[in-house]
Amino acid sequence: MRIGVGVLAGVVLGVTMAGQASAEKLTAERVYAAPDLSGPRARGVSLSPDGTLVTYLKAKADDPRMTDLWAADVAGGDPRLLIDARALIPKDRILSEAEKSRRERQGVQTRGVVAYDWDDQGRFILVPVEGDLWLYSRASGQVSRLTNTPDDEIDAKVSPKGGFVSFVRDDNLYVQPASGGAERALTTDGSELKSWATAEFIAQEEMDRQTGYWWSPDERHIALTHVDQTGVDVVERADIGPTGATIVAQRYPRVGRPNARVDLFVADVATGARVKVDLGADADIYLARVDWARDGKTLYVQRQTRDQKRLDLLAVDIATGKATVVLTETSPHWVDLSDDFRPLKDGGFLWSSERSGWKHLYLYGPSGKLVRQVTQGAWPVDAVQGVDEARGLVLFTASVDTPIERRLYEVSYKASAQPRPLTKAGGWWTVKVAKAGGAFTGTYEDPATPPQTGLYRADGQLVRWIEENRLAEGHPYWPYRARLRTPQFGTIKASDGEDLHWMMRTPPGFDPAKRYPVVVKLYGGPGRALVAKTWGDPADQLYLEAGFILFTLDNHGTPNRSTAFKTAIDRELGTWEVADQIRGADYLKTLPYVDPARIGVTGWSYGGYMTLMLLTAPNTPFAAGVSGAPPTDWSLYDTHYTERYMGTPADNAAGYAGSEVTARADRLAPDALLLMHGMADDNVTFDNSTRLMAALQAKAIPFETMLYPGLRHRAGWTQAHLKHRMETTLAFFKRKLVPVTAP
Repeated sequence: MRIGVGVLAGVVLGVTMAGQASAEKLTAERVYAAPDLSGPRARGVSLSPDGTLVTYLKAKADDPRMTDLWAADVAGGDPRLLIDARALIPKDRILSEAEKSRRERQGVQTRGVVAYDWDDQGRFILVPVEGDLWLYSRASGQVSRLTNTPDDEIDAKVSPKGGFVSFVRDDNLYVQPASGGAERALTTDGSELKSWATAEFIAQEEMDRQTGYWWSPDERHIALTHVDQTGVDVVERADIGPTGATIVAQRYPRVGRPNARVDLFVADVATGARVKVDLGADADIYLARVDWARDGKTLYVQRQTRDQKRLDLLAVDIATGKATVVLTETSPHWVDLSDDFRPLKDGGFLWSSERSGWKHLYLYGPSGKLVRQVTQGAWPVDAVQGVDEARGLVLFTASVDTPIERRLYEVSYKASAQPRPLTKAGGWWTVKVAKAGGAFTGTYEDPATPPQTGLYRADGQLVRWIEENRLAEGHPYWPYRARLRTPQFGTIKASDGEDLHWMMRTPPGFDPAKRYPVVVKLYGGPGRALVAKTWGDPADQLYLEAGFILFTLDNHGTPNRSTAFKTAIDRELGTWEVADQIRGADYLKTLPYVDPARIGVTGWSYGGYMTLMLLTAPNTPFAAGVSGAPPTDWSLYDTHYTERYMGTPADNAAGYAGSEVTARADRLAPDALLLMHGMADDNVTFDNSTRLMAALQAKAIPFETMLYPGLRHRAGWTQAHLKHRMETTLAFFKRKLVPVTAP
């Protein structure tokens, strides 16, 4: 292992900031109060189809958990409030269980205006607000109410030409003229177990497919799903709230068990007549993605096998439902899904693949014949962000120079060329590209810069700020800026020679001659990396103010790396990840300012699982840990996620046995664990934790718990809940990792 340059820089920085320790200290009360310490951020940014207006969601100054819809003219002028959520929310409105579950799947943490949809003509914006629909007319500047029912209208859309509004209510699909008029049901026999136009649990939770219907560009047809859950196991779970408990009979597809059956139809909007799409003889597949050709005459469907080692792109004749395989991706591990498929006007399309060992872009002709590889190199494409067909360019985000930064690039797909960066280096970019012309909105952040959103020309030049959010006097973080501890970055070598990226923050007034306790904050699971040059969560500063060093390392299996790095965990979760994190802890022990006997670890969800695996590893270097909502037995989790990495218990019994936490419960040191879980969790169900509790109690191993009545895995957490969780975590680590000094 080698000490990164960042550590030495951190020591110097810590010494120079020692004199600033008297600056205003950040507290939990301030972190979870309004306004948001990170400043006014633009979320859900979109450009109007004509490129003249930028729209975005922005939290209220007095409530970080309620968002409104704002707009800014490209030509200039102050941003303005388009829709005030508080004015539209029905009094005492309670969301349905279906909508609560949908928000849980999408990770929606706010109320008010949480989503909106432009039509392709740029005339209307459709806004769902707490179960009802409102339509903003750009011409009149007025907001009109479309629905006022006791039921929730979900997954609402404006049709491409702006002629209709569509939505799902009570498991059926409805359309309504955008100009006004009566709604019309395109389906009428939907039910909870046999629903129309909805994304099933697995699609929402694991496949990043949040919808179950798709408009054709000419508005003549809608492709829609029919989901039959009657074969899915009923898993009874207790939904324990503040005033009592309810037994919920949840249709939950656990590993090795039946999934919902998903069929696909094409409906004629005028007549309602439907044609069934032929998805093949094997019904036990995943409907991964659905897209329309630019002329609306062909439907493209991505079909994934149950074992996820094969992905087919199908071209469907909408008149007959007949499907033809256009291309196929295979992998001995798994084929990841993406939204990179882009149909072109000439009938060809852009596609991404990891066949080279890195995720790259490819151009195909109308027949599915490969024309050329568009990008290449020892770095992965992150995602296609837009296509400028007039110039023959594809715009994409990627981490070309380092996995811990992300930029926007453009490259020709018509001729061999090198990608050209459109945004500066040094941090992390999130972008939304206009449908034509190449202009984009970009949000930039780095460890010293809160998220700043601007409008940029196609060449990357800033046109205007949408939310400059400059860290200057008047910014919510300004009083605490002198104690802001930005991370140092570095790498250590894994056992196979791969670089493992880490970041570390030291306390205000850091003295390299002293020894400090360390908290390792991790996730560690596939699909999410934490080490990046982004603006950190202000709550992380609380660890530093409490005197802890905060350390994070991304292990094998995390994204934004090579295919080999990502798939090393195949069929053996909890092996490479644990070994890499222990390697990180061993590295910490070599640092003269780290107390090797006082290293703690914490994480949520997969991070909670990792915390338990690390605490029960042989000769663990971790003295204490806080585990939140952890999977403890992968046989309790869902099909698409778990089978992707582990197969089924029937074909990988050894892998499942080796990854189970309860089987190693007797290795946990007494009083080393604080276990947290929401008592209404419908994702990592509560029995994951109760099984561990029972196993530890059977071994008479003492541990601590903190349970949250009524809360799910992600959604529903208020600022008060988050503050309580943080203060409980800090209090535990202070008891376990900070030595008691004599009076």
